[in-house]
This record gives sequence, structure tokens and C-alpha cells, in this order.
Amino acid sequence: MMFGDKILKYKDELLADLNTLIGFESVANEKPEECQNAINFMLKRANDFGLTGEQVTDESMHIQLGSKGKLCGILSHLDVVPAGNNWSVLPYSLTEKDGRLYGRGIADDKGAALVTLYCLRALKEEGIDGVNTLRAIYGTSEECGMEDIDGYFEKMPVPDLSFTPDSDYGICYAEKGILQIEVSTKGNLATVLSQLHSGKAINAVPDIAYALLDSSNYDEQNLLELSKKTEGNFEFNSTIDGLMVISRGKAAHACEPHKGFNAAAALVELLAKAYTSTEIGAICDFIDIALGNETDGCSLGLKTHCSISGDLTVNLGYIHIEGNEARAAFDIRYPVSITGGSVYRQFRYAAKHNKLDVKVLNHEKPLYIEKDSELVKLLSGAYKAVTGEKPELYTTGGGTYARKLGGKGLAFGPAFKDDEVNMHNADESIDKEKFFTHAQICLEAMYRMYCGISDNEN
Repeated sequence: MMFGDKILKYKDELLADLNTLIGFESVANEKPEECQNAINFMLKRANDFGLTGEQVTDESMHIQLGSKGKLCGILSHLDVVPAGNNWSVLPYSLTEKDGRLYGRGIADDKGAALVTLYCLRALKEEGIDGVNTLRAIYGTSEECGMEDIDGYFEKMPVPDLSFTPDSDYGICYAEKGILQIEVSTKGNLATVLSQLHSGKAINAVPDIAYALLDSSNYDEQNLLELSKKTEGNFEFNSTIDGLMVISRGKAAHACEPHKGFNAAAALVELLAKAYTSTEIGAICDFIDIALGNETDGCSLGLKTHCSISGDLTVNLGYIHIEGNEARAAFDIRYPVSITGGSVYRQFRYAAKHNKLDVKVLNHEKPLYIEKDSELVKLLSGAYKAVTGEKPELYTTGGGTYARKLGGKGLAFGPAFKDDEVNMHNADESIDKEKFFTHAQICLEAMYRMYCGISDNEN
């Protein structure tokens, strides 16, 4: 017998609340007041449903049902990456079109976050008396280092059993390590390149970049000819300050950089064909030599594959050069079979040639959980109860709160692998029917955690 379908009676109300939640432009580090608005909204709705909610830190909160047995956590986040460009609908509004739900955060991760709240509501209103405690935990800086959840666990215990609906179905039992590195020089040392800007989020492939050049008419003609032989989409505009070159690409999540096209890397490649390293500066020279348009880290000496979690990937997340500022950042996802230390040492060695300053912005160690664990069995049972099928066990390059749980949690949903949700890209969306299938799976999983039901008992 399945409990999960009881979430479906809240469909209309859930979508109305989702429209409100997506309406908050909760980009961490840019609009903290909007992140707080999202927290306030979740706490208010929890109170409306007769649930107990609490803001724990400036960037985290939880909502709880029960107070006995094991502490079972469901972790999701209310912050989003910036909207970016090329949307066909308003990014900060829920739009239903052709059977899909659109809006920044619908798949990553506001849709799933709101579903967990409604699952708690369903369990309470159905009068279920669980043997365990359910705690839905929410953060607002997951997209920029997960300091929200670090702060939360400084004040609250790590759950005994957890999952985070912030990835794909089936069950993610391993996550690659994440190493985010910034390189810089003391000022812009280039003689021709006045400015170069691209990217806002290190964990996204930038879809636009522009450079301002102190150039001659000959340079402009040369660049135009070279652009025809360089992969990318380039535009040239003469301005009072010099020649502006615009590069357009395709956004994607940094865990799958090959699915996008890096506008910044393409622009650097074009400039490197036309100018010397002195003219474009050490950072651009380093990017051209050590990265180019690669996403596998080959020229950096980092190309690696492991049988569990696949290939290492590298993404040029942002580059900002102007005046006294000259810096660029890289998001590296490395397999569970190697260490972050070895990756960092090799990267630093590669950057040594250009005399760049190198610093680590963020490091998240890999996650690995045994396939036959209690948690995997419980979630497998919930998935099968709703879909009639056993879930695939897989690994990811994405980073979720699961890696903060000390082996007591993993990622589970909300997106299905045959549904292109455009995470971190324009027109982020999710199939409406699949969204409510996720809602049923999530409720079924939470019901089993709350009641202490394992897969072996079904």
C-alpha cells in the first residue's frame, strides 16, 4: 500500500505557493534580503499548517514533525544561481507551458524544498504517529559554498538518516569532490587588454563574455578574420574607449561543463590568437595554454577517470580583469578515487609558469555510501512503491548537502534523467507530471523514515 499519493490533494495550493517562492530573487551573496524573504515565507506556511518551524542561523532554518526516535533529515535549499540570459519566460515567476513548469529554482531546488514542507503537512493532517522525528532543513547559500549548512550543524545535530532532493533519480551513492580555485595577479598587467568580464557564479558555465581592447583598425580586421576560424559566436563594436568584443555561449551546470559552451574560454582563445601573452596578460595566457576550451583538465595535467565516479571536469566559472583587478576562478569536480590535495598541487604547478597567485575558494570532499546500506534500501523501497521500478544507483559530479552528512545521507531526486531541466541554464523547467511523481516519491520516503519502515518489510 502506498502513502505517497496523498500529496496529490494539495496540487493547486502547492503550485500557488511555488509561484510565491520562485518570485523571491534569492541569489546568495547578492540579495540576502530575498533569501530572508524565502525563509520567512516557509516559516509562515509551516505555522499555517500547524507545524513547528525555527530559523537557526541567518542562512538556515528547519521545520519539524515529531520528537522521538531517530532524527531523520530532508535537506534542500532556497537560494538559486543568477537568472542569466536568454529566457523565454520570466525567470522569477512560475510559468506553466506545454506541460512544463518554468522558473529559476523549479528544479534546483525550490520546487523540491516546498514539496518537503507539504509532505510534513500531509503526514500531520493524516494523523500519522511516527516512531522517529522528521526535520526538513533549509539553507540559503548552497550555491556558493554551503556555509549555510556548516553554520546550521554548528548549532544542531547531524541527522541519523537523511536525503537531499537536489539531484536526479534514482539514488546517488557517490559525489565527486569539488575544488574551486581562484588565480590572480596584482593588477592588470596586459598592455592591450583593458577589460575582460564574464560569469557571476563559479559553478555555472558563463554564456556571455566581453573584452575591451586598446587596438588599431588593423587589429579589428585581424580579429574579425580570426573569429571566422575560431569556435564561438563573436560580435565587434567600436567604442570611444576602444574595441569591444562580445562572446556568446551556452550556460550549463559546472558539474557537466561539456553540456554548455564557455563564452569566456572562447573569447580568451580568440584573443590569444591575435595577441602576445604580454598584450593579453598572464591570466589570459594561462587560460589559453592550460585550459582552452577543454573541460577534462588534460592540458592542466589533471585528466583522470575512475570506475566509480567517472571523469574529472574543469569549468572556467568567471574572469574579471579591469584596473587593479585581475582574477579568474575554476570549478574542478574530481573523482572519489583521488584527493583534493593532489589536484590542487598539480593546478598550482601549472599556474607557476605564469607566476599567478593561487588560492582555494572552496573545497568539498567526495562522498561515498555503500550500495547495500539501510538508507539505500529505504529509498529504493519508496521509489519502487510509486513507480513500480527499482531505482538506478548512480554517481554525480554535482555537489549537494549530502556531502555534509558524514556518510548518513545521500541525494535522491527530484529530476528524472529523461527530463532536461536546464539546471543553472536559461528556461529552467521540469515536466509537471514528473514533478508530482517526485512529490509522491518524496512523501513515501518521508513516511517510511517517520514510521521506521524499511524495504525489507514491504
